[in-house]
Amino acid sequence: MHAWPASEVPALPGKGRDLRIHDTATGGRVTLAPGPVARIYVCGITPYDATHMGHAATYNAFDLVQRVWLDTKRQVHYVQNVTDVDDPLLERALRDGIDWVGLAERETALFREDMTALRMLPPQHYIGAVEAIPGIVPLVERLRDSGAAYELDGDIYFSVEADPHFGQVSNYDTELMRHLSAERGGDPDRPGKKNPLDPMLWMAAREGEPSWDGGSLGPGRPGWHIECVAIALDHLGMGFDVQGGGSDLIFPHHEMGASHAQTLTGEFPMAKAYVHAGMVALDGEKMSKSKGNLVFVSTLRKEGVDPAAIRLALLSHHYRADWEWTDQVLQDAEARLGRWRAAVSRPDGPSADALVEEIREALADDLDAPAALTAVDRWAARQEADGGTEESAPGLVSRAVDALLGVAL
Repeated sequence: MHAWPASEVPALPGKGRDLRIHDTATGGRVTLAPGPVARIYVCGITPYDATHMGHAATYNAFDLVQRVWLDTKRQVHYVQNVTDVDDPLLERALRDGIDWVGLAERETALFREDMTALRMLPPQHYIGAVEAIPGIVPLVERLRDSGAAYELDGDIYFSVEADPHFGQVSNYDTELMRHLSAERGGDPDRPGKKNPLDPMLWMAAREGEPSWDGGSLGPGRPGWHIECVAIALDHLGMGFDVQGGGSDLIFPHHEMGASHAQTLTGEFPMAKAYVHAGMVALDGEKMSKSKGNLVFVSTLRKEGVDPAAIRLALLSHHYRADWEWTDQVLQDAEARLGRWRAAVSRPDGPSADALVEEIREALADDLDAPAALTAVDRWAARQEADGGTEESAPGLVSRAVDALLGVAL
């Protein structure tokens, strides 16, 4: 599966700072100092309805992570999956009377278009669950053969008790885990499971549903969590720098994925930092496909909204915050974009060297994009009020905003 084209990232004078970021597992900030190549895995979409503002906010956060690392003169090895076979996708295709493969391909293509328009840097490896199945089957067989997984009516389940570190990503109590498992695709009430929290690794073939050759597992399809584990281990290995996604993936997805990987390899932890973006709401409720209260990037683009304004609207909220999308949020972003473009259109302006460092420091401090925007606002206000004499300043501001914030002026 191919990703989308990369926009050019301008080079800036000097060098950025190492990223200090909130780690869900420890509950505090950690300073990430990767080697020459920083490694990040971000969980991708289930392509049955893309791309809403919740998606866009999440991928914007991890785009900033990439940009901070690139500014430190590192390379970035970024991997993202597409869950192109799963119950929600099959249910949507059945509801709409369309082929599930065609639905997945259509929505994935739309997602690529939206990511390109928003100037999100693409992953080096963009892997669908279906194409990963040949690598998933051996992992499930290894877990089963080692006693870390068991069969129940043809399905294969992972035993959470096989991982002594289970629970150390979310740090949730058992009651909350069970509630979230039931809410987010698990089956804690299924009779015969060793532990209600045990997640499915391999679902035996069901009549009327797609299935693949599972070797000794029999025909079926993979569970949600093992999909990402197989892709991450194949392309990044253990101990990569950041595991990212929305906060609704903390449990069960990232918790279970970490346990799968740690049990398979005997190494801990799977990732050096577990980083999660907040949820975006509309009309007081979390924006989600199940609720149908979605604002789509593609719809706004068709209405003539500048993608740079959409990106500024996302950047105006801290990535970990839960916030609400409103018309005012977009109007404020459009006004800000206009002020910035007017400011950099002049032939000269106030010195911008300090501004570049302010943006760098804000982003290095747990991706504080709102603080970075405020710094640019101050420079634009000085430009409007007094101007300046440095011919290079407007161009430097334009390059810095593009390189570090992904906004083309």
